[in-house]
Amino acid sequence: MSADIALPMPRAILEVIEALLFATDEPLSLRQLIDLLGYLDDPERPERIDHDVILRAIEFLNREFDASHRAFRIVKVAGGYQFATLPKHGVWLGRMVKERSKRKLSISALESLAIIAYKQPVTKPELEAIRGVNADYVLHSLLERNLVAIVGRAATPGRPLLYGTTKEFLKHFGLNDLAELPKPREIDELLAEAQFEVEKRMLQELEEKREKEEGPVDGLRLLESEE
Repeated sequence: MSADIALPMPRAILEVIEALLFATDEPLSLRQLIDLLGYLDDPERPERIDHDVILRAIEFLNREFDASHRAFRIVKVAGGYQFATLPKHGVWLGRMVKERSKRKLSISALESLAIIAYKQPVTKPELEAIRGVNADYVLHSLLERNLVAIVGRAATPGRPLLYGTTKEFLKHFGLNDLAELPKPREIDELLAEAQFEVEKRMLQELEEKREKEEGPVDGLRLLESEE
């Protein structure tokens, strides 16, 4: 239990960090937490708040949550820290809360977002060349949802705008940074595996349908058909 876990620092620091992370709507970076905390002095043990103190506090709090079987942890996401429920409770949370409409992305939006994520910074003409369709509406939608942002201008004729993903994009997909995106090879393997399963299921369905219509094929029937 938590009572058996030795405190790595004054309890006041742990409580303030826990309160800040509990109350925030956005992930708080180590720099933000340090700025918010400043110096917290205990009469018996003055403590300078730095990166190491924050990380030790988060680790300690998570050990406490684990020891007391809490349904949440402090996680790192989009370069900061915030509370998140454990994945194993997702089924029940999904029953309670319906996905907000603004979180839903169309197939075309997901395709465009994937291209921007992997090719960024990318211009609108480049995006349209890859997808083969006009990207005005989908770009406006992604900008409105703060999943992509204008990050500059290309050094080409006309100086078209360059687009890249945002921290909101990382939050939306539960990523800490872009390095956690699946590699193209991994995506190809997943798609190939999914295609194999679809084809396998179709063959099974065709076989079951044939057997219902013709009955099982046995050796005698095969010989008769050859004669």
